[in-house]
Amino acid sequence: MGRYVLRRLLQMVPVFLGTTFGIYLLVWALPGDPFAGKCGERDCPDAFVAAMNEKYNLDDTIFVQYGKYLWNLLQGDFGETFSGVPVSELIANSYPVTVRLAVVALLIEAVIGITAGVVTGLRRRGFLDSLVLVSTLFLISIPVFVTGYVLQLLLGLEWGIINPTVSSKAGFGELIVPGFVLASLSMAYVARLTRASIAETRRADYVRTAVAKGLPQSRVVGVHMLRNAALPVITFLGTDLGAFMGGAIVTEGIFNIPGIGGLIFKSIQSKEGATVTGLVVLLVLVYLLMNLLVDLLYGVLDPRIRYD
Repeated sequence: MGRYVLRRLLQMVPVFLGTTFGIYLLVWALPGDPFAGKCGERDCPDAFVAAMNEKYNLDDTIFVQYGKYLWNLLQGDFGETFSGVPVSELIANSYPVTVRLAVVALLIEAVIGITAGVVTGLRRRGFLDSLVLVSTLFLISIPVFVTGYVLQLLLGLEWGIINPTVSSKAGFGELIVPGFVLASLSMAYVARLTRASIAETRRADYVRTAVAKGLPQSRVVGVHMLRNAALPVITFLGTDLGAFMGGAIVTEGIFNIPGIGGLIFKSIQSKEGATVTGLVVLLVLVYLLMNLLVDLLYGVLDPRIRYD
């Protein structure tokens, strides 16, 4: 196991370098004046532009710029905005909110999606199966921003059950409805994926053997069926958690959540290249680590999988 983890970590190095260099190239090498609008309606003085170019190494080649940025990144320095605010400080203020939103969305997605998938996979072609299939198709067909605005309008403005916008603290209770909105599309996919996996696993020889032994249905389903049927579901949930923690721009924008998604959107609008680069680099790390975690969970769920 240790050798496998070390090998995977080493494999992540070229992936990390390639993706971060691509992001750095897109953010800093595209044509346009990065200091446009930084001095009000007037053009910035030449002395200011020269000082900023020297500070952010913009006079160097793109490879030298990236090398210096990577060296600072290895020391924990994500850079700073044009106004002098450290990007790490912005991340520290906004990322915990996004993590809480991602956890709430993942729990809703996993609990509702897997439960619906297991129930319908065991009782196919019934009323409940048809209801889940129609409901998931309905959720898949509706864009997330429509679901968000409808729930905000009905639950927040019309019925007053929730606050239309999330407070600056963004506690777990306030994030239940935004979490449901964020998880709605993925929840439908999880339900359908679990249903298909359970239906396929039911026909396996080891399941028929467990039933023939007289084992309780709860043990047959929970131990013999669900652990094997969960492998593709775990893969989907792992990558989805990476996407959630990457920041849901639409959901955070609808409910005014001060998370990573809103920060990325504002940084793109204000052409804060250092902030955009730092945030995307963080998201790349999250995706890589989540993929490693999912691979390690395979061995836990299926003892036949060994990592040498």
